[in-house]
Amino acid sequence: MGPQPVAQRHAGDTAAQSKSCGDELGAPQVVGANREASVKHPKGNKGCSSVQVTRPTAQMKCLYTNACSMENKQEELEATVLLESYDLIALTETWCDESHDSSVAIDGYRLFRRDRRGNRRGGIALYIKKPRQCEELSLKNSHEQVENLWVRIRDRGNKGNLVVGVCYRPPDQGEPTDKGFLLQLQEASRYQALVLLGDFNHPDICWKSSTVSCRQSRRLLECTEGNFLSQVIDSSTQRDATWDLMVTNARELIGDVKIGGSLGCSDHTLVEFTVLRDMGQLSIVRTLNFRKANFQLFKVSRTP
Repeated sequence: MGPQPVAQRHAGDTAAQSKSCGDELGAPQVVGANREASVKHPKGNKGCSSVQVTRPTAQMKCLYTNACSMENKQEELEATVLLESYDLIALTETWCDESHDSSVAIDGYRLFRRDRRGNRRGGIALYIKKPRQCEELSLKNSHEQVENLWVRIRDRGNKGNLVVGVCYRPPDQGEPTDKGFLLQLQEASRYQALVLLGDFNHPDICWKSSTVSCRQSRRLLECTEGNFLSQVIDSSTQRDATWDLMVTNARELIGDVKIGGSLGCSDHTLVEFTVLRDMGQLSIVRTLNFRKANFQLFKVSRTP
């Protein structure tokens, strides 16, 4: 049996509440699972000792996919968003133009969008649930041919920012455009927290072993490693290869990654995940990964 769509996979998933200790008035309710804390039951529940329970933390529930055209898929997307109550939805290959301005809007969400000019294919979109404060960024290394967008989302305490990027790289993209994108990625990696989503058409990269078979793929791999970025998706998203990527400079922000199902007849899978929202509590320490080092470069010739 193949993977079920996210909308179906979560339908009916409800956690059974334990009644072994204080199932009447005053019993603590647990929603989500991220951090452990010792919680004492309220007075009146005799015989109950302190127990370890998990407390919810502020998270964003997110969805990404390559839609392979949003034609005849908008209603399904809206139904899935309503059912799952996503905070962020990122799409590539929307194939939209000006004629879709009203049909692609979703109530309660702010839409950032970039259509491909002169061609119905391509195109990217990012929906962010209101009333979150967000704004599109204009990077210094912007490149007209690079098909991407960058949006900054402020956390609830206004203590930090999350930058979300969405990118579609056509399989025939030239090296000058690739270089323009890599300059943008290097610039964006300097933000406190970055999550980049997209279809990069680099199926030859093996992210586990850091090996590639073509020059353009190697440049992307070297850029991610050189800027302390991690690629999160570790399974195939189309035709037994990892075409769609999730790149971040704060791996500890990402959780609950689930891959499976599709939007309509798209041949790309859905990628669902959560992002920790309390950036003010985030402490990032970046270290060099010496397992991937080229120690030949460290050798120094000795003179007698």
